[in-house]
Amino acid sequence: MKVVICGAGQVGTSIARHLAGENNDVTVIDHDPALVRKITETLDVRGVEGWASHPQVLEHSGAADADMLIAVTHSDEVNMVACQVSHSLFDVPTKIARIRQQQYLQPIWGDLFSRDHMPIDVIISPEYEVARAIGRRLQMPGAIDVVPMGNGRVSVVGVRCEEDCPIVGQPMRQLTQLFPDLNLRVVGILRDEQSVVPRSDAVMMPGDDVYFICDTTHLPRAMAAFGHEETEGRTVVIAGGGNIGLRLAQEIETEHEGVRAKVIECDRDRARVVAQTLDSTVVFHGDTLDPEILAEANIANTETFVAVSNDDEVNIISSLLARRSGVSRTVALIANSTYTPLITSLGIDVVVNPRAITVSTILQHVRRGRIRNIYTVREGFGEVIEAEALETSSLVGKSLRDARLPDGVVFGVILRADQVLVPRGDTEIRAGDRVILFAATEAIRQVEKMFAVRLDFF
Repeated sequence: MKVVICGAGQVGTSIARHLAGENNDVTVIDHDPALVRKITETLDVRGVEGWASHPQVLEHSGAADADMLIAVTHSDEVNMVACQVSHSLFDVPTKIARIRQQQYLQPIWGDLFSRDHMPIDVIISPEYEVARAIGRRLQMPGAIDVVPMGNGRVSVVGVRCEEDCPIVGQPMRQLTQLFPDLNLRVVGILRDEQSVVPRSDAVMMPGDDVYFICDTTHLPRAMAAFGHEETEGRTVVIAGGGNIGLRLAQEIETEHEGVRAKVIECDRDRARVVAQTLDSTVVFHGDTLDPEILAEANIANTETFVAVSNDDEVNIISSLLARRSGVSRTVALIANSTYTPLITSLGIDVVVNPRAITVSTILQHVRRGRIRNIYTVREGFGEVIEAEALETSSLVGKSLRDARLPDGVVFGVILRADQVLVPRGDTEIRAGDRVILFAATEAIRQVEKMFAVRLDFF
């Protein structure tokens, strides 16, 4: 597949790394020569210097032969024009754009991105995606990640194993014996920043981040099995009233019944806008690092503190101050991945990486075959993939034992009609099954091929 990526920033580089690693033909455009030089020196991609919205630059990048254009520059307007030019002049089949300015995304202007006006096939709003991701974590305390799949029938969940976790020290094969009626499959373990694809004799250890796929109706029991029986917090303080903080507060007002939220925003004009937009949320103007503001927000009696300012360091320090003041749970937005190894030791419960969420969302629309959904489990580790098995799939009619799955692939659950099945070695894949599995990075391309639609299907 030939892909043109507009923007060599963190998101563009992450997408290029994923796609180039799977032997796709990738070209990256950026007006900053230093970024172009850096990405071509570190990745097997072609770099083009220039503005991604200029027709000549797109032509030089091979847009006329491209299967897809992904526009993730820092400018919404450049992203939109790049998609428009790619459609009008080069007839690029699929165009994806990151758009951050919420004014463009208001429902009243919904026709703006239609094929007759500004033809963008997929619009990614990082602020919206991040706010949704944080909202899911608020609903499931104890989880470091929660992602619905299979139209909500299945959940991909990440949890941290503490010392008192009931299944610490138990080999994977005993989970079925301990919880015979629990539709759950562990698909990945992160231990000391090293990834482990679990086998039957793998043992979970204190401090592990464990990822499992579970029947959503069994989720409370699954969380209890991992030692997490916390209830959703009734009081939330949001530090930062930007687009993410505002969206999160709006979601809490509409989706989280009985939860009371407060917002702290340092900019007076922005605080006024947030207060006028929200209905029942209390908004404070002040610095989240100021103990007096935290006291005014009654931080000592708050259950959950969510730091979503534009400054990683402020988010980290304010979360630590909130923890010291007695907050039960802290969630911090941290864009710089170099901080990630420090977070657990600092005492922050959940880290939300906006770049990782944006990349994962974009990759859902890049994967080939009958891929329905994608969730990236930490960069460089792998992906949870939801795929449909059609009659022409090489898996159909075979048991998992005979399917010769690539190394690094773990089947989680199978959705068949109204059933959620945890597959065993003798489970046979049928046409129409919706399969949710984990694939290590090096096995993703092979998984795509397993679910590819061959021409003789049509």
